[in-house]
Amino acid sequence: MEIETTPLSGVVIVRQRRFGDARGWFCETWNADRMRAAGLDLDFVQDNHSFSASAGTLRGLHYQSPPRAQDKLVRCTRGAIWDVAVDVRAGSPTYGRWTGAELSAENGAQLLVPVGFLHGFVTLLPHTEVQYKCTDVYAPECDGAVRWDDPELGIDWHLGSHAPVLSEKDTNAPLFRDFTSPFEGEG
Repeated sequence: MEIETTPLSGVVIVRQRRFGDARGWFCETWNADRMRAAGLDLDFVQDNHSFSASAGTLRGLHYQSPPRAQDKLVRCTRGAIWDVAVDVRAGSPTYGRWTGAELSAENGAQLLVPVGFLHGFVTLLPHTEVQYKCTDVYAPECDGAVRWDDPELGIDWHLGSHAPVLSEKDTNAPLFRDFTSPFEGEG
C-alpha cells in the first residue's frame, strides 16, 4: 500500500498493490489494520455504488454536515472519473482550495475525502461505476451541496467545452459565497 499526499491536508490518494497472474489480479481495497498503521483509522458504516451511463456526468459538490458528517474513500470500479475535494473547514489555511485525481478501474487508485471537504466527480468514460465507503450513514437533514461550476472555486473538471449531465440538485446548488461552513478548520 502507498499513501500519496495531496496539496490539501487530510486528502490522500491510496494505492493498493495488485497481485496478478494469468487469471487477472487481486487486491485488498480496505484493510483496517494496515490502514490504521498508515494513520488512517476510520470506521466505515455504509458503502455506496453509483452508475453513470454517459461520459460527462457530474455529481457534486456534496457534503454531509455534523453531526452526521462523513469521511469517504472513493474508487472507480468501471470506467474513469476525475474526483475532486474542496476544503471547507472554516479557518483552514487551504479553505476554498481544491484538489483532484483521476480514479479508474485501470489504475485502482482511491481518494480519501475527509470530513470538512466538499466532494464531487465527473465521469470521463461512459458506463462508469463508482464505489465509496462512508463513516456515517446518509442523513437527508444534513445533506448539502455547493455549485459545481462556482467561479470562486475555479475547479477544472476536465470537461473542455462540453456541458455536464447534472441532477436538479446540482444544477440549483448555491454558490460558494452563499455557503456557511459547518466544519471547523485545523487553523
